[in-house]
Amino acid sequence: MTDHPFKIERLKSRPQFLAAAKGVSKASGAVVVQALDRADGRAAVGVGFTATRKVGGAVIRNRAKRRLREAARALLPLHAHPGYDYVLVARQGTPDRPWDRLLDDVKSALIRLAPNPGPAPARPAASSISDVSSTPTRDPSGQDR
Repeated sequence: MTDHPFKIERLKSRPQFLAAAKGVSKASGAVVVQALDRADGRAAVGVGFTATRKVGGAVIRNRAKRRLREAARALLPLHAHPGYDYVLVARQGTPDRPWDRLLDDVKSALIRLAPNPGPAPARPAASSISDVSSTPTRDPSGQDR
């Protein structure tokens, strides 16, 4: 079952998890996915799993990590990027989340973490100072900025 062009390796040591935590992360439903571009030239993908005690006792945490491992086994070959490390962090809803929704959560987080392959789209030109009205802008809470 090696139909993907890169090898998937497990993250096992604390420094690997801490390095991935310094990358970008996206929360989606019952999972948080952290991603880090290793920039070491290797095409392998690293993946690790974690669940804090806030998720539940040992049995519940292990169930959450088993479910995340299966989701990663199904989705990383399709949505992971070579040279990246991913850490899937269980949240409180992970052990009881319906399987289809958990897969959707992981998939959407992986898609949102995808690196932009092309140049950024051109932004419209900024208006000149004379076009700006003298009224102060307000944020949604009604406070002046």
